[in-house]
Amino acid sequence: QVHLVESGGGLVQPGGSLRLSCAAPGNIFSTYVMGWYRQAPGKQRELVAAITSGGDTNSADSVKGRFTISRDNAKSTIYLQMNSLKPEDTAVYYCHADRTVVTGKVTERVDYWGQGTQVTVSS
Repeated sequence: QVHLVESGGGLVQPGGSLRLSCAAPGNIFSTYVMGWYRQAPGKQRELVAAITSGGDTNSADSVKGRFTISRDNAKSTIYLQMNSLKPEDTAVYYCHADRTVVTGKVTERVDYWGQGTQVTVSS
């Protein structure tokens, strides 16, 4: 059983900031793509941002320029710095670890999810 431990959610006013953290076991952190997804009520879970073990990042268009994903290899932890928060950012945010290995015609994917942390943006 792999545990991804999230923290940092809460209630914030529009325009405010929050930082989410996710700690992972070292063997997972060093070899998996780590990321954040979110799911708002009545909507599908969507990718917010991801970071590879080499530090390459990508993020959803809706959060570009406002959210930053980063990693601390010494702590096996990733962060999501969220600035200029909007009510539409309200969702449960999930930490995710993903490894996809392609060998010839065989694709093997292993992924893990955190328990989720609530982010509410409201005045």
